[in-house]
Amino acid sequence: MGTFLGFAVTMTLLFCMAQGEVLHYDFVVKETPIDMLCETNRTILTVNDLFPGPEIRAHKGDIIYVNVTNIGPYGITIHWHGVRQIRYPWSDGPEYVTQCPIPTNSSFLQKIILTDEEGTLWWHAHSDWSRATLHGPIIILPVNDTNYPYEFDEQHTIVISEWFGRQYNGCARKTYLLRIIHSGLNEEMFFGIAEHNITVVGMDGAYLKPLNTDYLMITPGQTMDVLVIADQTPGRYYMVFSPFVDTTAPGPMKTGPDGGMHSASLNNISFWAPSISILQAYYNNLKGVYNKTFPDEPPFVFDYTGNVSAIGEAANVSTEVLMINYNEEVEIRFQGTNLGAAENHPMHLHGYSFYVVGMGDGNFSDSYVSDYNTVDPPYINTAGLPKMGGQRSDSKPIIQECGSCTVT
Repeated sequence: MGTFLGFAVTMTLLFCMAQGEVLHYDFVVKETPIDMLCETNRTILTVNDLFPGPEIRAHKGDIIYVNVTNIGPYGITIHWHGVRQIRYPWSDGPEYVTQCPIPTNSSFLQKIILTDEEGTLWWHAHSDWSRATLHGPIIILPVNDTNYPYEFDEQHTIVISEWFGRQYNGCARKTYLLRIIHSGLNEEMFFGIAEHNITVVGMDGAYLKPLNTDYLMITPGQTMDVLVIADQTPGRYYMVFSPFVDTTAPGPMKTGPDGGMHSASLNNISFWAPSISILQAYYNNLKGVYNKTFPDEPPFVFDYTGNVSAIGEAANVSTEVLMINYNEEVEIRFQGTNLGAAENHPMHLHGYSFYVVGMGDGNFSDSYVSDYNTVDPPYINTAGLPKMGGQRSDSKPIIQECGSCTVT
């Protein structure tokens, strides 16, 4: 009986996954002249001569093939931010992690498998700083365009970019679904509409318990679906994005300790890109490409958010991997520090979403565990880690739970 049920469940899953359509897109990466805002006579990398890049629109459960042709000056990769890519990580996109860059004057066919994602996601380059101009929306509609858990009259997509400006027109008494994508590189953004409230109903390709507010804060990499009711007297109302600036970052010529360069680290490990992708090395059992020794804890405990003047800043630069067993549940506690040019920082998990069950200022304490939100935490794939605070998350490689920035 157990075998029969297992077979029935497997067949049902495969049958359901086969119901989606197969879509095809062509992306051509090239240098394009741009004249926007104060920028003139500048050339940027674009996809299909568009900035922001072309929208991918699909339905839940679809399979999408994107043929990426790179005629730009250097190798690039494209990441489908928030797509789980179950059993097909080869097209996920992080450079030298799941694939090598697409060389100039060559093409690569990427396969995007949509499963339970529904809402707003986005795609972007995952090589150096090319993400600044190589990005665009992924809109995932419910099957047959039905079963939204909320009602609206019209929808618009807003991409927060390094250079971008646009005016939106609305009609009185209509409800608008705004799909907001933060494609910026570094700073969190505040967003609000003069004399209007907004209701957040989704984040990162998943629905959310509705949150009514007069403004929101969105971190780089996040997407938010919000409802706005045009319930004021017809007129002009500012839609404002304002950066949250919380640090003075070192200039490009400023060196770090002992003549080195400043770079981010996690548990004192700063990533070193290998010569081939980690995924390729794993599947082919190639030795010497990465180490399985990423530490579970920091090398030593200190007052992370206090006076750190006596703490050395030099990190170990290496290619370290944390091995996790299939179906294992993981809790991640992210702790911000006051080292160097400290700032808020987005944390994104590839291939999984997670539940954020806690967030706060200062150093994390085990006493916070009793305050975790285990009833209705947001289910997201990108979270903003406070400058001198913490998050907690929990993550299951299959069920994908995450939460401190506790992540569970």
